[in-house]
Formats: sequence, C-alpha cells, structure tokens
Amino acid sequence: REQAYAVDRAADGEEALYLAAINDYDAMVLDVGLPKKSGIEVAAALRKKGVRTPILMLTARDTVPDRVTGLDVGADDYLTKPFDFAELLARLRALRRRAPMLLPDLISVDDLVIDTLAQRASRGGLPIELTAKEFALLEFLGRRAGAVVSRSAISAHVWDDNHDPASNTIEVYINRLRKKIDTAGATPLIHTRRGSGYVLGLAPDTQ
Repeated sequence: REQAYAVDRAADGEEALYLAAINDYDAMVLDVGLPKKSGIEVAAALRKKGVRTPILMLTARDTVPDRVTGLDVGADDYLTKPFDFAELLARLRALRRRAPMLLPDLISVDDLVIDTLAQRASRGGLPIELTAKEFALLEFLGRRAGAVVSRSAISAHVWDDNHDPASNTIEVYINRLRKKIDTAGATPLIHTRRGSGYVLGLAPDTQ
C-alpha cells in the first residue's frame, strides 16, 4: 500500500479463490503454505478456470522440485523466503509488464507523459510532483485514456475493498490531479462524465 498498490489480503487459500472470483487483479502473491488450500492448489485452480492473472509464488522451500511444482501449476515467478522487499516489488513490476497484455512503461496523452516504471509524470516537459496515491490514480486513468472510468473501478483498483466508493475521496484526488495537470493555459485533460465517471484525454472538440 505504501507503494500505491490497492491490496486485498486473504487469510487462507479458500478466501484467496473467493476474492479472485469476484475481483479483477493485476497480480497475485501466493504463499505456498496457505491454510485450508495451499498456494499451489490455489494457483492450479485459478489456471484451470482460465484466470490469467500473473502469480508470484512465495515459499520457504528452496528445493528444485518445489519450485518446479509451483511453476508447473501456473505460477509465473518464484521467490524464496527470506527475501528483500525491494526484490518482491521489482518482480511484481516485471510480472505486470509481461502479462497478459504487454503494458507500456510510458503512457502519453497529448503532452502528458506518465512513466509507470519510474513513477513520474510530466506535462510539456515539466515534471509534476505527485503523491504515491495521486500517481496510482493517474496511471489507472492513463491506461484507460479516452474511456470513461467509473468510480467503482477506481475505488477497487486504486484503493481496495475496504474503501467506500460513496465517499468523496475520489473527487478530492481528482481535483488534486486537475490542479497539478490542468494548469492555467493548458488544455484540460481530466473530464467528468456526470453519473458515469472520469475520462483522461482531449475533449472531442480539441482532438
């Protein structure tokens, strides 16, 4: 969460399968030693259902057969405990870039450039200072540039299941982004579609 990811936590393998059935995740981190159903059982069940979400498997086991089993049932990468948290984040970033659709590191909308790898943004070549959550919201809108993004989608992907989509938090962050991106004299890029959500892109009459 400190790295601006929206995170849901499952206490056991059965809950992990339930959450995966009702949510659309960018990536999953599965511990092999989950209660009720192991991480290997969860990965196998997800792949059998056709779920293609990238999976990073965590385990205290460092034997080749264990790593092979995890990869064979559908895990995309494997990390052995103990590990450095920076490596976990790096592997998650790599998995998100690889699957299932190749995601670009740079997103351009008019003269706005979003560098998803460095977590930086600029407009007209000038850097924009953003908090981690502001950047997460901007990246989410940027990856769907030109399309209406609903409040519920923003709530689920930028925050998490504990966030109340009826609160005004989203509006507060949208307004913060507007002040930083749609500065005086610049062509507005963040638009509100009343009753529907938000769009990042040029207005139809400016395209």
